[in-house]
Amino acid sequence: MIFRGFLLGIDFAGGTEFDLQFGTTVSQAQVESALAATGTVGTVQAGTNGSFVVRTGYADPQHQQAFRDALGQKLGTSVNNLNTETVGGTVAGETVVRAFIAILAASLLILAYLTFRFRRVQGGWRSGIQFGGSALLALLHDVAVLGGIFSILGKVLGLRIGEIDTLFMTAVLTVVGFSVHDTIVVFDRIRENMIVARSLTFEQVANLSIMQTAARSIITSFTVVLVLVALLVAGGDTLKGFVLALLVGIVSGTYSSVFNATPILVVWRRLAGVSR
Repeated sequence: MIFRGFLLGIDFAGGTEFDLQFGTTVSQAQVESALAATGTVGTVQAGTNGSFVVRTGYADPQHQQAFRDALGQKLGTSVNNLNTETVGGTVAGETVVRAFIAILAASLLILAYLTFRFRRVQGGWRSGIQFGGSALLALLHDVAVLGGIFSILGKVLGLRIGEIDTLFMTAVLTVVGFSVHDTIVVFDRIRENMIVARSLTFEQVANLSIMQTAARSIITSFTVVLVLVALLVAGGDTLKGFVLALLVGIVSGTYSSVFNATPILVVWRRLAGVSR
């Protein structure tokens, strides 16, 4: 993800995207060779039902038709334009900025909410920051896992399902909300057990709380996963990337609320010298 980056969809990269189907059977290598022969800089990806997705720089309608004609001439076959989408560079840049602002704003609001919610735990506002910060670090892990998998799918394997587009960003925000919900369930139980189980250390309280909430979290996530798997298998191609992002994020968020958020909280309070 750090070294290879992401396969950006047209929403973020800008340019013109052609969804083309040819009159005769051609390979991706042949389409790439024909694209290079036209003198156009772009990329080719295999689509569905023998179609190909060709991306180039920004092209107005007149140049779009000229490009399709030139490509068909190089391949010696007819070209059926299934769909053409064009996004200007300025619009793409604004979309990227807005996406990052949305994620940053959501993260800061979650941190503020959790800090306020858990401010009455022993330690006051400092404890609130510990609870909120631990949840936020777990969320960063979920986003990193999701981004890493899509970087592999898009840049390493060259699969269109690994594109980063506006639907992917929507999935990220959905995953953030789902993951923090699981974390709050565990943290709420920790807060309750700190009151009713005063003889236990904080580590023991955290472990007890995880055991009490694990079954609920797993069952809830499992039912969502079943629906997402069904959508991934039977849903339309345009939704597959979105559904896969949700699937990866929810699985990651479920285990991170137990194995990341709570251990981070325990270690943080231990380093801060808080025994309860």
